[in-house]
Amino acid sequence: MEPAALLLFAASYLAVLVLPGPSVTALIARVLAQGLGGAPAFVAGVVVAALVWFTLAATGLALLAASLGGVFEVIRYAGAAYLLFLAWKMWRAPVRPLAAPPPVADAGRMFLAGLAVNLGNPKAMMFFFALLPTVVDLGGLTLLGFVELALVIVLVCGGVLGGYALAAARARRLFTSPCAMRWMNRGGATVMAGTAATIAAR
Repeated sequence: MEPAALLLFAASYLAVLVLPGPSVTALIARVLAQGLGGAPAFVAGVVVAALVWFTLAATGLALLAASLGGVFEVIRYAGAAYLLFLAWKMWRAPVRPLAAPPPVADAGRMFLAGLAVNLGNPKAMMFFFALLPTVVDLGGLTLLGFVELALVIVLVCGGVLGGYALAAARARRLFTSPCAMRWMNRGGATVMAGTAATIAAR
């Protein structure tokens, strides 16, 4: 693809991702409450879901995706339910000093949570099915162009979410007292439960 077209796509996608949505909100809440453990797996799940939406849009399978709306509804509710489960665990999490080793996160479950949240995110679907064709000529898309766009998606999505995770991890260090950490855990749990409710209500 022309470099100008790739830059236009990257700028458009960056503008959509920078505005916090369900994926960013859930990631920040998780990192604030429990540190960076599991964050890379969650980000990977979100990126893979973005690539799924992109593939469906680029290969002209938007009608198939629309016909499978019920499947994506189930995924959306499953993602919301898992976020509620994580919120409940955060609320009940014991207060640990920052010097203590973080709890071992189940990478597989965090990956599935990121995947489900983004597959059930109407903003992601709208970008790839409605806005992508206005930025990229999908009719003339070659295999090389497809790979280039997929690489841009991985870099932009992973970079934005990784930046949010690192910023949340840095902010987390400001809270060192047990009382502050307890309220941070509960605040993160509340935000994550609110995100789950928002996803389920859409």
